[in-house]
Amino acid sequence: MNDDQPPSQIRHAPLAGVIGMPIAHSRSPRLHGHWLARYNLPGHYVPLPVQPEHLAEVLRILPRAGFVGVNVTIPHKEAVLTLADTVTDRAALIGAANTLIFRPDGKIHADNTDGYGFIANLRQAAPDWQPDTAPAAVIGAGGAARAVVASLLETGVRELRIANRTRLRAEQIKAEFGARVVVYEWAQVGNMLEGAATVVNATSLGMEGKQPLRVPLDALLPGALVTDLVYTPLMTPFLVEAQARGCRVVDGLGMLLHQAAPGFERWFGHRPEVDDETRRIVLG
Repeated sequence: MNDDQPPSQIRHAPLAGVIGMPIAHSRSPRLHGHWLARYNLPGHYVPLPVQPEHLAEVLRILPRAGFVGVNVTIPHKEAVLTLADTVTDRAALIGAANTLIFRPDGKIHADNTDGYGFIANLRQAAPDWQPDTAPAAVIGAGGAARAVVASLLETGVRELRIANRTRLRAEQIKAEFGARVVVYEWAQVGNMLEGAATVVNATSLGMEGKQPLRVPLDALLPGALVTDLVYTPLMTPFLVEAQARGCRVVDGLGMLLHQAAPGFERWFGHRPEVDDETRRIVLG
């Protein structure tokens, strides 16, 4: 680019990033940087550590600084809904947003692609998966679980069982998502798995540095699809035991990769492919 060009003739490369606190651990910059390089696209994707008290101010400034959008992670995924100008139905239903698009007129559009990423990961790893043939069981009732519940019900699951250490959060999900949701006591998680064709750990239990997920898996159906949203480690003890019991297992990394694709396409104009190379790059 010629530095002597008039400002009106200089086209700035689009900027995007991920907002959270803390954010240094995020794999999103590595993922989006890989896609930008792979498709030879102009643009940059950066980590943005933002304290909750500064969130509103930062979101007002970013579009003026050349940003076309951001991903949003903990602890801001709920707060951004109140700051956005438009919110998709699925983000409103889930009660959180993970993808913001800054429009040319300065307005902020909020979306949630976690559920899309969850289902896309399962369909890529298990193309013959049929979620509507038997109940699904979801362990946990936090923000990630809400996205999982919404997406599973959308695929046609007729009965969705859910248990959470704090029962009230599971009851809130049932109240919002309807009669197909059946709440189990935390002490009955093992029973909840009986006859389930799809089983999901949507808690952080089992993650490196966290408490283990202590759930009896005796009732798991051989051949059931078992997945864990945790991806550090990739093969959690939960998945290792499920696999030993004859289940098909899917790690949580693919959800991270697939949920990122819609935002990347909106910001940089190209739909990226999630493949083995992408997994290797993100794992580093």
